[in-house]
Amino acid sequence: QVQLVESGGGLVQPGGSLKLSCAASISIFTVNAMGWYRQALGKEREFVADITSGGGTNYADSVKGRFTISRDNAKNTVYLQMNNLKPEETAVYYCNVNSVYGIYWGRGTQVTVSS
Repeated sequence: QVQLVESGGGLVQPGGSLKLSCAASISIFTVNAMGWYRQALGKEREFVADITSGGGTNYADSVKGRFTISRDNAKNTVYLQMNNLKPEETAVYYCNVNSVYGIYWGRGTQVTVSS
């Protein structure tokens, strides 16, 4: 059973920063891509960013220039550095792993952007 453990969410003021982490109990060598999605209350889950096994990155247009995704292969961990956060980005952020065995989701971590 693959487990994804997210951390780093919390309350931040508009314009502030947070760094999310997701540790995966799966060999990094079986992973095609790791990424982040978010779901605001009453809205559909949406793509935020991902990073491929080759190190390529993809971002939603709304976060380009403010969010940075990275990974530590030795720790099987993916990170999401979020800067200049906006109130409309308040959501539950979910870690996602696309591996040769299937697609897996974390339980999510709440990010609240509010003054």
